[in-house]
Amino acid sequence: MNNDIVKILFVCHGNICRSPMAEFVMKDLVKKAGLEKKYYIESAAVSSEELGNPVYPPVKRLLEANGISCEGKTARKMTSADYQNFDMLIGMDSDNIRRMLAICGSDPDNKISLLKSFSGSPNGQVADPWYTGDFTQTWLDVVEGCSAILENNY
Repeated sequence: MNNDIVKILFVCHGNICRSPMAEFVMKDLVKKAGLEKKYYIESAAVSSEELGNPVYPPVKRLLEANGISCEGKTARKMTSADYQNFDMLIGMDSDNIRRMLAICGSDPDNKISLLKSFSGSPNGQVADPWYTGDFTQTWLDVVEGCSAILENNY
């Protein structure tokens, strides 16, 4: 990437669990590294189900337990304009990727990828804790992926 601001959009199904977790973990990592001026980070959903809703309470509690605030975050849906506005569009699982491609039409600039692909697991999925109930595993996967993005200077 060039010296401009790197704009990252994390995407999951409803934008209340995995993608806001990734958004605020990444913001925290960037802040701790003193790189706030290098990154712009947001999150969005591929569905309309949770629009306007806050971060899911167990995710909010997990973030807060790790000293990270997500105050004010509400779910929003990804749009085709996001493809032009962001350098990296990062999905949590293959269904997210499929729906992101449908929203964008295609991926001519190879901007769309799975979060776990940055940490050496190209087909790895970040399981949805809404269904699994395993917020800790999701946390570990998100921290690993976000850390790898920062370590590899994306």
